[in-house]
This record gives sequence, structure tokens and C-alpha cells, in this order.
Amino acid sequence: MHLEMERRPSLSNRAGGILLHPTSLPGPHGIGDLGSSARRFAELLAAAGQSWWQMLPIHPPAAAHSPYAAFSVFAGSPLLISLDRLAEEGWLEPADLVPPKGLPRDRVNYPQAQRFKEARLEKAFGTFEKNASSIDRERLEAFAAANVFWLPDYALFCALKEAHQGAPWVEWEGALRLRQPEALAQARRKLDVRLRFHIFVQHQFSRQWSELRDHCRKFGLGLLGDVPIYAAHDSAEVWAKPQLFSLDGDGRLTMMAGVPPDYFSKTGQLWGNPLYRWDVHRQGGYEWWVYRLRVTFDRFDAVRLDHFIGFQRYWEIPAGSRTAQGGRWVDGPGADLFDRARDVLGSLEIAAEDLGAATPEVFALRDRCGFPGLRVLQFAFGGDSCTNDHLPHRYPRRCVVYTGTHDNETTAAWFRRLPPKERRWVSRYAGTDGREIHWDMIRLAWMSPADVAIAPAQDLLGLGSGARMNLPGTVRGNWRWRLTDAALTAPIARRLRALTEIYGRIPGLSRAAPN
Repeated sequence: MHLEMERRPSLSNRAGGILLHPTSLPGPHGIGDLGSSARRFAELLAAAGQSWWQMLPIHPPAAAHSPYAAFSVFAGSPLLISLDRLAEEGWLEPADLVPPKGLPRDRVNYPQAQRFKEARLEKAFGTFEKNASSIDRERLEAFAAANVFWLPDYALFCALKEAHQGAPWVEWEGALRLRQPEALAQARRKLDVRLRFHIFVQHQFSRQWSELRDHCRKFGLGLLGDVPIYAAHDSAEVWAKPQLFSLDGDGRLTMMAGVPPDYFSKTGQLWGNPLYRWDVHRQGGYEWWVYRLRVTFDRFDAVRLDHFIGFQRYWEIPAGSRTAQGGRWVDGPGADLFDRARDVLGSLEIAAEDLGAATPEVFALRDRCGFPGLRVLQFAFGGDSCTNDHLPHRYPRRCVVYTGTHDNETTAAWFRRLPPKERRWVSRYAGTDGREIHWDMIRLAWMSPADVAIAPAQDLLGLGSGARMNLPGTVRGNWRWRLTDAALTAPIARRLRALTEIYGRIPGLSRAAPN
């Protein structure tokens, strides 16, 4: 086994990686987390010669448990906190780790997992309040001071949602909804314990995340994150800074985000997020966006910037619309935002999600910023395939190729559902009989000119449609798939490493070397 130590990954290096959201990791507590299974997965990726572990957004999921609709774009998801690590630090007892009967291991039952974890986070906080040492408390205070840009508003938002039985902030009484100073000060005094609880939870997330990232760095494994372009309406940031978003005087939507009809939906998609008031962002030097990217790069080595099209032009839909068909295109901030971010943060390791209704202007912005775009193999074999830019032989070097994304079917299910003519075309192009189409597509991605090649973990295993992560335009049954224990085996890692070596995707390895 070859472990490439202490490499700093870059999207400019020829490399490979695997997409797996931490919620999909195995474990006994109803949902994957940042504990031992995450460290083992990182070690397996390193053994397989991979340079990247890609994840979906890691924020507290809100509507339909989607990581792309979160209660905060800064906070980490409490569901990802490892209870085992809390026990190791003395905040929980071994008995607290015993899961209830009936908690599934191959799917996330979000209500069950959330009840189980929240009760233990509450107990851990109580133990901390009673028994924390002066060093423990100093660490917590330092964390709070370092995150004053977002953490106080987030903690108050969470406490107020609890006090309002989970109601969206636009349904709170006017003084709190409109953030009148006296009402906020009174709420802080009344809810002081709950504020401390939510700050404690975020501190634990931060500590565990840092431990995982340090572990990945030992093996030269980079973390590739995902930044959704929009914030959820019912989120701490929209409540805290409504002037940055397209809201009326009561905090309700005037216009909302979405996309026009496309590959995934004949009537387009209604996302329901408030649009940005880019004029206000520009006047403030894009401070909010720059800080958002700063926090993201503190956690990840590179990021996929979701819906990059929206920075060049975005689909504006009147609030209350039943479909996205009645929207219109409006100019976005363009390079101005990224120039400002680069001035403050330095180089930006960003992959631009430029799929969908992209135009030459979108590609020009991507290239102006120096970001690689994306290619998806599942998009390569429909229509006029000979000139399809998703065919591997047409890739530029500066791009990231996926066998499929979190929004696609698994490769095995996709191939089975293709019309016979397209299935024959895939087989001819890949030189395969289709019996191991998932490995054939991984091979096509890995041998392509693209700098970075990524496959979802489901495709390593050849799983069917039951392992699909998300079906765009639907709200039920998504984001639930999980790996079972020991599903990713050493032989799979060796097979992936062999492809990675053959196609030159192990930085610093000059030739293929047998194990």
C-alpha cells in the first residue's frame, strides 16, 4: 500500500477522488458522522491512490433534510458530530452510545437520528457546563470570539426557532422578525442557556472537523466541499441580514431563485430561496460573500461552486409562482465578486458547476476567473453524441469529470434505463459488454484529459437506483442512502488504485508500481 504523505492537493493537478457525503458513512447512530468511520474512509481513499474526498454541503439541513437547503451557510450540521468522540472527551458515558432498537443502518431515518443525537448533545452540554476545566472553557470562548461574524446570530436564531416550536422566522412576532434591538436583547437574556448550548455544539463540530481534516492531510487527501449559491429563506443569515436579500418590509420573498426548464424538469425548478440584492453586496465590498468563502476554505482545500451560471445571470421568478416557467434572466455580479474575493483571500481553488443553461458568457466568466468547469459522463451519449462536449475525448485539461453527480442516477441504473440505441453507443465507445458498466465509466473518466476525475461511492460498488442520493424536483426519500459496514473492501481499493496509477492520477508517482 502506497500512502502519499503531506501533499497539498490542487485542482490543477491530475488526480482522482470519490464523492461521498459524511451522512452516508456507516455507523451505529442512525447517520454517518465525523468519527472513526470517516477516518477509515479517508485511509481507504489514500490506499486507493485518491487525492480528493468530495462532500455535499455540511450545514444544518432544513427543508426535506437537503444539504442544499440549510438553516445556516456558516454553521456545521450537529447531525455530523460523532457521539463516540464526545464520549472519549468525557462529555458522554458509554451507555449513552447504545442506539435504540430499529434504528436503520442502510438508510438515514432523519427524525429518529435527530431525536437520538439531540438528546445526547443536550446531555454532553450539561456535562460540559458542570465539569469543564478552565482550559475547556477558554477554548470555547476563543472559538466564539473567532466566529463573531456569524455565530451569535446563528445561536440566537436556533434558540428562537425552538421557542417558536420550529416556526419559520417570518412567522415570529414583529419585534423579533424585524430584529428590533430591545426585543433581541431581551431574547438573549431569556434564552442565555440555549445560546450557550448552540455555541457548544458548533464548537464540538469545529473540533471534530479539524481532527478529520488533519487526519486527511497526513495522507495527502484533500477535502473538496460544495457551496450552494443561495441561502435558504428560513436561515440565520437571511434573518440576520435581510437587507442583502430580495425581501419585502416584513421579510417575505419578492422574487425567488430557481432554474428554467432543463434536463431534470420540464417546468423548471422552484428553489424558493431569496435572490441576492447584488447592488447592496457590491456597495459593501462583498463582505458577506468573502467571509463565506473564507469560512469554507478554512474547512476545505477546494470547493465546487454550485450553480455557477447564477453569478453571470440568474433566473428570477416572482414569489408565489407555481412553476419556474414564468421567470426571466437577470445579470449577476460577474467577475467583480471573484476579483474582490481573490484580493482578500488570495488564490481560489474553485470548480465552477457550469452545467445546465450555460451560455458563452458563462464560460467566458469561468475562464476569466481561471476556474475549471465540470463534465458528466452520463450526459455524453444522448443527442448528437459525436459533438457532445461531455464525451471524454473532447474534454479540456482544465475541468473536473464525474461519472455522475449527486443529482444523477447511479451509473448502473442509468445504463440499464438507456434506450437500446444509446446503450449500444455507450458500449461501443467504452469497448464493453456493459456487465461492469460502473468500472467502464470510471475507466473512461480516469483516462480522460481532465485534471480531476470523481466518481460517487455508489459507482465503485455498481449499485442500482436504490442508492440514488437525490432526484431533483422531488422532496421525499432523498439524501438517505448509506454505505453498509465493510462495503468498500480492500480489493475495490486496489482495483481503483490500479486505474489511478495507469492513468497518471497519483501526483508525484512517475510510473505505475504494482502493490
